[in-house]
Amino acid sequence: MAVASAMADFIFMEEKNAKLFVNSPNALEGNEVSKCNTASAKFQSETTGLVDGIGSEEEILADIRSLVCMLPSNNEEDSSYEECNDDLNRVCADLANAKEDTAIALTMISDDNIFCEVKKAYAKDMVAGFIKLNGMTVGAVANRTAEFDENGKTVAKYDARLTTAGCEKAAAFVKKCDAFNIPVLTLVNVTGFAATVEEEKTISKALAKLTNAYADATVPKVTVVMDKAYGTAYTVMNSKAIGADMVYAWPDAVIGTMDPEMAVKIMYEDELAAADDKLAFIKEKKAEYVAALSGAASAASRGYIDDIIEPDATRKRVIAAIQMLLSKEEMRPYKKHSTI
Repeated sequence: MAVASAMADFIFMEEKNAKLFVNSPNALEGNEVSKCNTASAKFQSETTGLVDGIGSEEEILADIRSLVCMLPSNNEEDSSYEECNDDLNRVCADLANAKEDTAIALTMISDDNIFCEVKKAYAKDMVAGFIKLNGMTVGAVANRTAEFDENGKTVAKYDARLTTAGCEKAAAFVKKCDAFNIPVLTLVNVTGFAATVEEEKTISKALAKLTNAYADATVPKVTVVMDKAYGTAYTVMNSKAIGADMVYAWPDAVIGTMDPEMAVKIMYEDELAAADDKLAFIKEKKAEYVAALSGAASAASRGYIDDIIEPDATRKRVIAAIQMLLSKEEMRPYKKHSTI
């Protein structure tokens, strides 16, 4: 039954009494339930990432109802004409302030501020879930660098780096969206990859999965660069290079191969060593580098993004892009499936 559960599209567990395991916790060498309950809802949601949501029976039933309302009956159902009572041109005035906690940002741009997040307890540096735009279900994937509570207080901070768990979470979600024929929106703020010995064991394969998931998806794909988008980390987050249909950037976004400050230190090593005021020198050259090579305007001139948009206009521009892409069709050579 654990295998059958893992084959489901979405999994929910009652947090106190439900158990899900292949091997009983006490059957694991050196382990027991009091030490680590590997069959618990907490373990399966936070550590393995298998479970999408946990809670009391009433809470998970409510979550399931919300999720079912988001999903089409099948991949051929056209849900694009569901009535939308929210203003399509609604200005999201404080959206720029939510670029760190993208769960809040996605809530703000969604119809009636409804965001159905999946696997919320797992790999919190990556956010995934469903929103509604003009009455249509859209899958959303976003990097997160901070987590705020309901009072706006910071409860956790995350590096703007891709992790194995985050990539696998995003890849699986994108594949589900593609299977259900649901458009995908990606919010980007990433500078590189997690750099530890443990991550190095698995991250290349996870990055390949995420790249393949985006490149293989034939649904409408829209990307918004909110802040930083550096190097290969940006490439795998649904960039133009792997098939994004429309890519937008906020005016202050920085898009390039590496951190501008690091680039300045490499390019002007001798001049920096001789400078009297090193901080002022770095600041000056960094501004020149961003304007010439890494700013949003520079990226637009090179065709890396389609347009520069104001943060408060994100909702209406994304809605317009997805509506434009609804008739998208991709004819690809026949194949059984990818090997990734």
